Amino acid sequence: MVETILEIKDLEKSFGNLKVLRGINFSLRQSEVVCLIGASGSGKSTLLRCVNLLETPDGGQILFKGSDILSGAIDVNVHRQKIGMVFQQFNLFNNMNVLKNCMIGPMQVLKKSEAQAKEKALHFLNKVGMLDFAKASPLQISGGQKQRVAIARALCMDPEVLLFDEPTSALDPEIVDEVLSVIRDLAKEGLTMMIVTHEMAFARDVSDYVVFMDQGVICEAGKPEVLFTKPTQERTRAFLSRVLHH
Repeated sequence: MVETILEIKDLEKSFGNLKVLRGINFSLRQSEVVCLIGASGSGKSTLLRCVNLLETPDGGQILFKGSDILSGAIDVNVHRQKIGMVFQQFNLFNNMNVLKNCMIGPMQVLKKSEAQAKEKALHFLNKVGMLDFAKASPLQISGGQKQRVAIARALCMDPEVLLFDEPTSALDPEIVDEVLSVIRDLAKEGLTMMIVTHEMAFARDVSDYVVFMDQGVICEAGKPEVLFTKPTQERTRAFLSRVLHH
């Protein structure tokens, strides 16, 4: 039996009068890759940010390995170490080189020694093809390279789940693939991931499960081969015909 690592129940979130999430129910199993698709403003990024406690939901439950992370009894920093996040805008520290960007979390949060943190950082920089840039400043490297460093930095924390919020939307089209191929490799290795993306071919290719969100609800969810070819909901069909044929 594959363990359910994350379970979301009746999740609600509003910003002022705007209801962004309306009763989201959803679960993620160990080693599963789930892609969240949908138009801008459908609630995908907000859902991701709730899972990582960057936003506080107004109602519902988020169970991580059976414990409700919204109960107020958990340490947010410990939780974020287990559920890592890769952002659209990289969020690297420009005052530190690439290597130090990857070492700071393990040293400060996981209390690793400098030598341990460095060994791990070099390992993951190598994995994402950025070892040659270990001494570079984030200001000296391209957007695609920054995003690969951001992925390495997240991996250095040994996350049990990795969240990606539109990891390629700030990148030039010709370098999108270098980032997606890193994520593909992680999927093959069995890392549990939730990915908000507008790259439909990638979503179809990499995910075990695709969730289509529209206006704050999960409109349809299923295996990529079914959702992309035989969607049952009119809203899903309309969205896919817009994005796949433009």
